[in-house]
Amino acid sequence: MHHPHHHHKSPGPRWKTHQSKHGWKTVPHEATFFADQPVTGNLAMCGFVLTVISYVLILITLPISAFFCIKIVNEYERAVIFRLGRLAPGGARGPGLFVINPCIDQYRKVDLRVLSFDVPPQEILSKDSVTVAVDVVVYFRISNATISVTNVEDSSRSTKLLAQTTLRNILGTKTLAEMLSDREQISLNIQETLDEATYPWGVKVERVEIKDVRLPVQLQRAMAAEAEATREARAKVIAAEGEQLASKALAEAASVISQNPVCINLSLLQTLNSISAEKNQTIVLPIPVELVQTLIRRR
Repeated sequence: MHHPHHHHKSPGPRWKTHQSKHGWKTVPHEATFFADQPVTGNLAMCGFVLTVISYVLILITLPISAFFCIKIVNEYERAVIFRLGRLAPGGARGPGLFVINPCIDQYRKVDLRVLSFDVPPQEILSKDSVTVAVDVVVYFRISNATISVTNVEDSSRSTKLLAQTTLRNILGTKTLAEMLSDREQISLNIQETLDEATYPWGVKVERVEIKDVRLPVQLQRAMAAEAEATREARAKVIAAEGEQLASKALAEAASVISQNPVCINLSLLQTLNSISAEKNQTIVLPIPVELVQTLIRRR
C-alpha cells in the first residue's frame, strides 16, 4: 500500500513593519529567514554529533582550549556567530567577553562606529540641460550587525554604489539654480532615500553633504562675465544717483548764497580757513566783496 509523502514546509522569515517617508513597509526582522529554516533528518543528527564531539574535545584540552574559546569585542563592535554555517541563536555578541566553540563556530566582527566615504565626482545632466560634476560625502553606520552580515555581502561597498545612482536620479530632476541654492534640501532628500533603501541591509545613513558643484569652464566664464556686467551697471547707477543729489545740493546752496550777501562773506571766510589749515607756502590776499561788486557795477 502506497503512503503519500508529507512534505514539511519551511516557516519562512519573520517580518516586521518599518515606517518610511512613503508610509509603512514590511521588511525582514533581523536575519531570521536564515536561522528559521529547520534542519531535519540525518543533517540534524550529524550536527548534533559534531557539537557533542567538539565540546568533549574542549573539556579534554582544558585549560589550553580556553584561550581559543574566549573572545573579546570592543565597545564599538559586535560579533556575529555562525555555528556549522548557520546563524547562531541569541543575536550578535558584545561588547566584552563571549565564548565560542572553535571547532564548529565562526564569527565576524562588525564595527558600529560612524563611517564615511566620498562618492566619486558624478557627471550629471541637470533638468535645464547643463552638465555639472557633483562631489558628495556620505556618513553612515551599521545599525544591525546581524543583518549587515547575512543580508548583504559588503554593506559599505553596496551603500557606496547605491549612493552614486541615488545622486544621479535626484540631481537629474533639479535645475542648475536649484543645485546651487538648495544644497541642504537636496542633501536631505538624498539622505532620506538612501536611509530607506539601506534599512534592510542594517545600515543607517546619518548624513549626506554636497561638497562641490563644478560647472563647465565655458559656463563659468559666461557667468563671471554676466556678474561683472551686473556689478558695473549697478556702480554706474549709484554714481549717477550721487551726482544728481550733489548737483541738487549745489543748486540749492547757490540759490541761498545769491539771495543773502552775508552768506558770501561766510563762504569766503570758510575757504580762507581751509587754505590756512594746510601746510603750504601760499599767501592769499582776500579782496573785499564790496570792491568786487563796485567794479562789476562800473562795467
